[in-house]
Amino acid sequence: QIIKMVEEAQGSKAPIQRLADLVSSYFVPAVFVIAILTFVVWLFFGPAPAFTFALVNFVAVLIIACPCALGLATPMAVMVSSGSAASRGVLIKDAASLEIANKINAVILDKTGTLTQGKPAVTNIISATEFSEFQTSDEILKIAASLEQRSEHPLARAIMDEAKNKKTNFYKLGDFKAVSGKGLRGVLQIKSGGIEVYLGNRVLVQEIGLDVSPYEDSVRKLENEGKTVMILVVDKKIKGALAVADVLKKESIEAVKALKKNNIAVWMLTGDNDRTARAIAAEVDIDNVMSEILPNKKSEKVRELQTQGKIVAMVGDGINDAPALTQADIGIAMGEGTDIAMESANITLMRGNLMLIPEIIKLSKRTMRIIKQNLFWAFFYNIAFIPVAAGALYPFFGILLN
Repeated sequence: QIIKMVEEAQGSKAPIQRLADLVSSYFVPAVFVIAILTFVVWLFFGPAPAFTFALVNFVAVLIIACPCALGLATPMAVMVSSGSAASRGVLIKDAASLEIANKINAVILDKTGTLTQGKPAVTNIISATEFSEFQTSDEILKIAASLEQRSEHPLARAIMDEAKNKKTNFYKLGDFKAVSGKGLRGVLQIKSGGIEVYLGNRVLVQEIGLDVSPYEDSVRKLENEGKTVMILVVDKKIKGALAVADVLKKESIEAVKALKKNNIAVWMLTGDNDRTARAIAAEVDIDNVMSEILPNKKSEKVRELQTQGKIVAMVGDGINDAPALTQADIGIAMGEGTDIAMESANITLMRGNLMLIPEIIKLSKRTMRIIKQNLFWAFFYNIAFIPVAAGALYPFFGILLN
C-alpha cells in the first residue's frame, strides 16, 4: 500500500501543474498559428527557393516551441521530491500536499504520542485517608486497573502496566462506560455487591456532584510537574488519585525550535487540564496551548485558526485526531499511530520523528523553487527563440552578407 501511495503521489498533479497545462493549452495553438504565418510570409517574400525556405522556417518554429519542457517541469520535480521524501521515511500522498506544505504558517501538535512518546507511566498514587476502608495505594491501583480493563486510552495502558508489574488481581467489571474527554464509569464487584466507580478529571468529578477542593493542593502540585491526574471516586466518595506522566520525545524541543525559527506559529493540543498542559508546553517552549479539548472539538480548533487566515498543519496519531487531520490544510500522521489517523492524513511520518516536519516544509519550498525555475526557463527559451526560428533575423544577416 505504501509503494502504491508513493506511485500515486508521483503521478498526481500539483495545483501549479494545472497552470502550466492551462498555458500550454493556449501556447500550442498559438505556435501552430505562428508557424503557418511564418510559412505563408516566407513563401511569398522569402529568398529563392521560397518554398524550401518557408518550409524550413515553418518546421523550425514547431521544433523550437515544443512544449515538452512545460509538461515535464512540474511532474519531474514532484516525482523526484516524493521519492526523496519516501527514502527519508516521509510518505506524501499527493502532489497538492507537497505544494501546500511550503505555505504552512501554523502547526498544531497533539500532545500524547506526538510530542510525547505515548508510553505514560504511573508516578504517584494518592490516598484519601479519611475513608478508612480504602486507605492503601495498592487498593486504589486495584480498583483503577479493574475499571481500566476495557479502556483503549494510553493512560489506561499505564495503569494496567503498573497493575501487572505488581501482580494485582482485578475486580469483576460491569456496566462500563467511557465518558469522552472526561474519564470512565463502571460497576465493580467489590466485597459482597456491585459498587459504582468513576475515574477521571475534575470535570467528571464535579458532574457527579463532589467537591475536589480538599485535595486541590496535592493535585495542583502534580499537575505543575506536567503530570496528568485522575481522581478515583468509589460509591460517591473520593477515594484517591493516580498521577501519570508521559516522557517527551527527545527531538520535540529541537523540532519546535526549528519550526519557530522558520516563523511558524506552534500550538499544542491536548485534553489535559490547563495547568498540566502549560507545564509540558513550557518544557518544549510552546507558548500557544489548547487545553481541556474534548476529542470531538479538535477539528473545531483547527477551523478556528483557519478562519484567522492561517494555513494549518495538524500533527497527530490517535483515532480522535482523525477529524482534525482531515480538517487541516495538511494533516500529518505519526507512523506509530492508528491506521485511521494515517488514512486521514495527507502526509505520514513513518519513523514518527518530529524533526521531519521542518524537513517537509524545506523540501516543499525547494520543490516549488525548482518548479518555478523550470517553468521560467521553459517559457523563456520558447518566447525568446520563436522569432529566431521564424526567420526574424534573416533580413539583418542578409544585409551583412550583402
